[in-house]
Amino acid sequence: MTTSRRTVITAGAAAGLAAAAAGATPADANSGGRAVREHFGTLKDGTRVDRWTIENGRTRLKVLSYGGIVQTLEIPDRHGHRANVSLGFADLDSYVAHSPYFGALIGRYGNRIARGTFTLNGHKYRLPVNDGPNSLHGGDKGFDKHVWSVKPFHKGADVGLTLRRVSPDGEMGYPGTLTVRVDYTLTAAGDFRIDYEATTDKPTVVNLTNHTYFNLAGEGTGTVYDHRLRIAASRYTPVDKTLIPTGELAKVAGTPFDFRRAKEIGRDIREAHPQVLYAQGYDHNFVLDKGVTHRPENIVTVTEPGSGRVMKIATTEPGVQFYSGNFLTGTFAGTSGHVYRQSDGFCLETQHFPDSPNHPDFPSTVLRPGQTYRSSTVHSFSTR
Repeated sequence: MTTSRRTVITAGAAAGLAAAAAGATPADANSGGRAVREHFGTLKDGTRVDRWTIENGRTRLKVLSYGGIVQTLEIPDRHGHRANVSLGFADLDSYVAHSPYFGALIGRYGNRIARGTFTLNGHKYRLPVNDGPNSLHGGDKGFDKHVWSVKPFHKGADVGLTLRRVSPDGEMGYPGTLTVRVDYTLTAAGDFRIDYEATTDKPTVVNLTNHTYFNLAGEGTGTVYDHRLRIAASRYTPVDKTLIPTGELAKVAGTPFDFRRAKEIGRDIREAHPQVLYAQGYDHNFVLDKGVTHRPENIVTVTEPGSGRVMKIATTEPGVQFYSGNFLTGTFAGTSGHVYRQSDGFCLETQHFPDSPNHPDFPSTVLRPGQTYRSSTVHSFSTR
């Protein structure tokens, strides 16, 4: 990792910059949160990559301009000891060389599109195929492999980062110039909030999400099988052998996918259920009982018994992809120097459903000129 001079932006010193970045007035910048920028590395084409650290209350977040990646997320345990609960790499070269999507900002389309094709307004679009026969997470050079512009902001007692990028018409086969803004915010209460916004000049499809891998015991401490997970979903979308939804909205009752009452992630993960076998664990979209909402509503609770850490997730989205880290193979080490093996982390990717452009009965992911795509997800942390 290459580092250089750090730039520290505090509430008092950055009132003007905060106001410009977030639409706030200078008076809004009088909070205790802070943002620090440092040089993290340089891509082969000479592009600089920065790492931003924002801190508020008991929560500290480190974000890369490359891919909008959440590198670390530090929260306290029941004794007040703070630890990183997000899987990631210590250097830029590892993020470029490997692609498990650690902490990445995913787009244009999070999750899979069957055979890399969809039809919109009578025109068939072809996307790069990068996951067996399918297109995954926007193609082989999705939003996670681009450098974003980043500016810090303060709003009242909150501190955050605004990430911006313009995806040109035809990038990875998707139609329309897509203008994207994503805000990462740490609230005064220590919540981690993500707000997505996008507009287009042609009809297109959009499904943005974040791919942070969590281990609430602490990054590099082993499997997450003992984490207790609750998902407010009575149905899920079964998949075929290539992990594309069949179109069915199946009931979770009586299956390993029933997380309506909290249970250990590892309790049913080795059952000989066809869907578990296809994914080598969990890698499925859960159909949230609440559906699409204008404001984030609670849909997930995760508890880690050893540390006492609790994470709750609220979202406006109709689905969440629960991925139990099945394809972590022990071939690389993370930020702490420990090798990541199967189920050493889990993802809860709030989203519209996989392959929605090819399933008219699924909630639509079409965005048209004059419309604004908006999505919000909030991660709240506590202890017990």
